[in-house]
Amino acid sequence: MLHDIMPGIEEQMEKEMTSAYVGFDPTADSLHIGNLVPVMLLVHWQRAGHRPVALVGGATGMVGDPSGKTAERQFLDVDVINHNLECQKKQLEKFLDFNGDNGAKVVNNIDWFKGMTFLDFIRDVGKHITVNYMMSKDSVKNRLEGGMSFTEFTYQLVQGYDFYHLWKNENCMVQMGGSDQWGNIVTGTEIIRKKDGGKAFALTAPLITKADGSKFGKSEGGNVWIDKNRTSAYKFYQYWINTADEDAGKFIRIFTLKSREEIDALEAEHSKNPAARLLQKALAEDITIRVHSEEDLKTAIAASKILFGKSAKEDLASLPESEFLSVFEGVPQCEIDMSQLEGGLGVIDLLSGVTGFLSSNGEAKRALKENSIRINKEIVDAGRVVSKEDLLNGKQLLIQRGKKNYFLVNAK
Repeated sequence: MLHDIMPGIEEQMEKEMTSAYVGFDPTADSLHIGNLVPVMLLVHWQRAGHRPVALVGGATGMVGDPSGKTAERQFLDVDVINHNLECQKKQLEKFLDFNGDNGAKVVNNIDWFKGMTFLDFIRDVGKHITVNYMMSKDSVKNRLEGGMSFTEFTYQLVQGYDFYHLWKNENCMVQMGGSDQWGNIVTGTEIIRKKDGGKAFALTAPLITKADGSKFGKSEGGNVWIDKNRTSAYKFYQYWINTADEDAGKFIRIFTLKSREEIDALEAEHSKNPAARLLQKALAEDITIRVHSEEDLKTAIAASKILFGKSAKEDLASLPESEFLSVFEGVPQCEIDMSQLEGGLGVIDLLSGVTGFLSSNGEAKRALKENSIRINKEIVDAGRVVSKEDLLNGKQLLIQRGKKNYFLVNAK
């Protein structure tokens, strides 16, 4: 997980318990799996006996970090930022221990910026860093041709002052982040050196890439979020299960706390039968439990079996409605009136006339004769009558033809 490191960190860590921080951007009310890389840096830091600090950017979120961006971000409303910060803080509590001598701490940089005037800032901070120094940073150089606002240009000074404030008030000696943050972090060490003659350190992790060149942390629906209201436990689990063999060994080292011996043993076992996806299953199970829960893992596995393995009506019935809808998102569906199920509805009428799943009564009869129609995972014949009692969650019917042809009926 190590990309760049300033000399002297090892000696500092051996000398005393040391605080290190990572900054999180409050542009959403949930962290996504890309954020898990710096979260894991904090986890390892704490496991080594040191103190992790998570900075949530109530102030910097109003500006937007230009690092790695080709265009300026949209400014966020203060209420939105505060809501996002609270949500992210709760998520961080899943990974970090907030008790004990090296208990984690969450800080918000609005607390020290809200009383500072512009004149205070340019006098106390701006005078220590030259424009030449700021222009040399990649986050600035990469944007010069298209232009960048003064607001974005000064972002590295604002983040640099965060480091100075935490160094002075929280004895925070180290800032960690992704490799694209190196320039901003080093600006902080420079402010600390020039303003107070102090010493501080930078440590960055590589930006995670996938073997096929696609972006890590993205699925067809966009970001893979930690909040299961945004990305269901089933979809979260599936993201890791679908990891390519070339990536699985790297990801299991980054995102789990398994020992080297455990991982070596898993890789050896995996190489004997890659089709069993042993490495991916170990990765998906570990991270789904830590981000969500053991119960959510069971739900995700049950949901996966419904689509990709053998399952029964009981498996369907056991799924919470949100997970059920997540599994069958994108499946063709229709709405019917609940009254149509009063007194029962013949399966042939259901398949063709009412839902249009099959084109005609004749096609419905042929499919039923072939035993290729299932309702809620149970094979049905032409004499089957469907009623309200068949509805899953009191609302849905799942029709299936063959192994993969699904259709969802929503009763209103």
